[in-house]
Amino acid sequence: MSHLLSHIHNPTDLRLLKEDQLPQLAQELRDFIIDIVSVKEGHLGASLGVVELTIALHYIFNTPEDLLVWDVGHQAYGHKILTGRREKFDTNRQLGGISGFPKRSESVYDTFGVGHSSTAISAALGMALASHLKGDFEKQHIAVVGDASIASGMAFEGLNHAGVTDANLLVILNDNAIGIDPSVGALKNYFTAVKEGKNPKQNNMIKSLKFDYSGPIDGHDIFAVIKELRRLQKIKGPKFLHLLTTKGKGLQQAEENQVKYHAPGKFDKTTGEIHYKSEEHLPPKYQDVFGLTIVELAKQNEKIIGITPAMPTGSSLKYMMEAFPTRALDVGIAEQHAVTLSAGMATQGMFVFCNIYSTFLQRAYDQVIHDVALQDLPVIFCLDRAGLVGEDGATHHGVFDIAYLRCIPNMMVYAPLNEMALRNILYTAQLGLNHPIAIRYPRGRGVNVDWQKPFEKIEIGTGHCLKQGTKIAVITNGAIGNNVIEALSKLEHPETIAHYDFAFVKPLDEKLLHTIFNTFESIITLEDGVIKGGFGSAIVEFGKENGYTTSIKTLGIPDQFIEHGSIAELQKLCGIDAESLISVFEKA
Repeated sequence: MSHLLSHIHNPTDLRLLKEDQLPQLAQELRDFIIDIVSVKEGHLGASLGVVELTIALHYIFNTPEDLLVWDVGHQAYGHKILTGRREKFDTNRQLGGISGFPKRSESVYDTFGVGHSSTAISAALGMALASHLKGDFEKQHIAVVGDASIASGMAFEGLNHAGVTDANLLVILNDNAIGIDPSVGALKNYFTAVKEGKNPKQNNMIKSLKFDYSGPIDGHDIFAVIKELRRLQKIKGPKFLHLLTTKGKGLQQAEENQVKYHAPGKFDKTTGEIHYKSEEHLPPKYQDVFGLTIVELAKQNEKIIGITPAMPTGSSLKYMMEAFPTRALDVGIAEQHAVTLSAGMATQGMFVFCNIYSTFLQRAYDQVIHDVALQDLPVIFCLDRAGLVGEDGATHHGVFDIAYLRCIPNMMVYAPLNEMALRNILYTAQLGLNHPIAIRYPRGRGVNVDWQKPFEKIEIGTGHCLKQGTKIAVITNGAIGNNVIEALSKLEHPETIAHYDFAFVKPLDEKLLHTIFNTFESIITLEDGVIKGGFGSAIVEFGKENGYTTSIKTLGIPDQFIEHGSIAELQKLCGIDAESLISVFEKA
């Protein structure tokens, strides 16, 4: 049997195959994804689940003239391989390599850049309406959306609008009952009822929105998928295809443990066994320190509530969900709802820890301002994955939160230097605060934690001197300060440099700042957020407002979107790793 995938460089080549050859291609494509991801790492389960759909879409539709939008993009590896990127797929998510998500600048087949959920329907509808305005009524516009993503408010906004248009739009629901964690909510229960035939046909929610609904059909029966796509291709107006798939299809372990194999790291491609790195002597992850500390505190404080929008495993709120299932809530991919739900609970005297990845809180910015800060409600935002996050790249780096939060009245912003400081600020927050607070902490590990050490209450708005010096003051915010500690330990003459930890971006320790400005010839600030409007900007503003002429150098993330690579590589690229800091200090 001849190999098919190696001869396919684009969808035009794909369309030369006979239909009965496609199952073989599907197997080869699955094997290729498993071969590469097992060694290079990446998002596995989602792409394995849509292999047949991916082939069928490019086989039936005239891409790239017909426009295909993948929601989120975790599932787009097969799409990338079939659209000219097979030979460089082994560079996926690596510095200088291809992106792990669809990206317009990378390929004409990537019609819309994605990485966050629930944008595909709106984007594809916009394309479809634009096509009509240009007089093109034949072009096809397809949005592939997961059952977790379609429950998000933005997806419903797109469906609501599309249903009253004559747009040539096809929404494909990739229904596998899971996002990263299992899907939750009433809509998930509705789709389950549809799948099991328990829902009367006349009670079809999608039809009521004026879509031509078809399905559910087996998404792994490539002939059935192709047959239905051919039929839908001829129908004008908004259409909706309900497709049933299995996340991780084709790798037994990935099918059986879909959460773990969403992005499993390196694994044995034959057995599926994950190559776990020994964690016996490693410090705990920041996310686990958060999750375990919240459980510890919740045992003593019955008013503590935990809320996460669809990230219980990634944020480690899963520990509280197991220990206190009625007090820890996964609300699905609904960041806006998560924030305002937290605000509502806070009005009733609850201590609400709203745990959201930094990059996802951007999706609920108005709610942070209007529903929390304006009413001065003491919601405790725990922003996981703050700073550079690595291989997921520009869509996931949590580098904007300092800048977009410190400008909000009433909002406090805190970044712990290490995990012990994280434990102490969580403890302090549940004692009662007068204002909302955002606690931002990075992906990864820092220092070992003494779980037996008593909690210490943190005084709001205080900074600390970590090292005395005579000439230059280095002021850092958050865990990136550990790069300074490392750099100073390697300097030949570190005595001229002082190091201050300003965990609070807001409120700033103004008393200590006056001392610093009056003592040192120059100041260097360091943060793992954007320089524009960030922590360093706050120090510069303080100096100018108080008439100081001290030289200030700000280090952080430059005014550009940072692409994918390891965290170490990206910190070096931005000049904020320890080795780069050594050079800065030696020249200062």
